[in-house]
Amino acid sequence: MVLLIWLVLFLVVVSFLLLLLAFSRRAIYARYSGGRPVACPKDQQPAVVGIDVRHAAATVMDGSPDLRLSDCTCWPERSQCNQGCLSQAIQAEPYKPGEVKAGRKQIYHLPVLLAAFAAWYVGMIWHSHYMFRERWIHAVGITHAQVKQIVWWVWPHLLTAAVCLLFAYGVAWLLAVSHRKGVLPGVLMSVLLCGAVIATSWYGIAKLPHDLFVIEAGYIVLATLTVGAIVGGLYDKLVLRSQ
Repeated sequence: MVLLIWLVLFLVVVSFLLLLLAFSRRAIYARYSGGRPVACPKDQQPAVVGIDVRHAAATVMDGSPDLRLSDCTCWPERSQCNQGCLSQAIQAEPYKPGEVKAGRKQIYHLPVLLAAFAAWYVGMIWHSHYMFRERWIHAVGITHAQVKQIVWWVWPHLLTAAVCLLFAYGVAWLLAVSHRKGVLPGVLMSVLLCGAVIATSWYGIAKLPHDLFVIEAGYIVLATLTVGAIVGGLYDKLVLRSQ
């Protein structure tokens, strides 16, 4: 009975603390959400910035939130700035919902193209005679002569490249929508997208021969990590900078 009372008291205290944290996070979101007009310190031209409310809410437990910008209409050209307009953004009144959007949910094409090419090239090496071609031939049940013919066909290579490109754009879109960047977020988004694709096609994948399943699973894992690392790591770095 005493143990039950202590357990109830513990749950009440934890619930109260979580409720305070939820109210605090909600206040942070209400205070710092939305696009805010500023004058860029570099040239005093008008810009719209957004404060990273997720980071602010995550650091509010230390007493005061750590504030930083999450996007700006001058990025990516000036994405390496020192965020000298942050004080303006804090004092500025945010635009009303729908009036303006801070930053751009932009997809940068060069990292996507590089990631798609890397995934395609990894597949070429993975299925070459240097690695798993012999096991792949045996698992599929075709002859070496047929493989030589397939190598010179154009449409299998185009189809593989298209799948890699579509997957890379999917990862870039997830990063753009969530306003995330970096190797780890890129890999996480890539794994998430790959898992969704596998879940929707698991019925057909499960029917593959065991050796073929193992070979293709290894390639999918390697390609997924490659695409995520490149797209996330080079998200706003490998872009054409304006003068």
